[in-house]
Amino acid sequence: MTLAITAGLLVMGAVYLLLKREMLRIVLGFVLLGHAANLVIMAAGGASRRDAPFGAPDDLSTVADPLPQAFVLTAIVIAFAITILMLVLAVTGRDQDDDTTVESEIDEEGRS
Repeated sequence: MTLAITAGLLVMGAVYLLLKREMLRIVLGFVLLGHAANLVIMAAGGASRRDAPFGAPDDLSTVADPLPQAFVLTAIVIAFAITILMLVLAVTGRDQDDDTTVESEIDEEGRS
């Protein structure tokens, strides 16, 4: 239950940040969304009902499934690469990339 609430709060924060216009807030929104997805994957793996994925227990039904953990590790690496790419795009963006120009400002500059 705690994982579900935490994932929900992370998604809520991610949606809030993604709706902002600043590129840094959008990047942070994607980071939060990635963390929420990782928590959902870990919760789907049933980590709370099982033991550690390593060792040699007597009962193999209590060993945690390593597949969701491998998925999360892969997702962390991919999210890190996407975050770096988005931050580079945010830094190298030009001032002309802003699309908040009003029609009247365009007409005053002589362009139509």
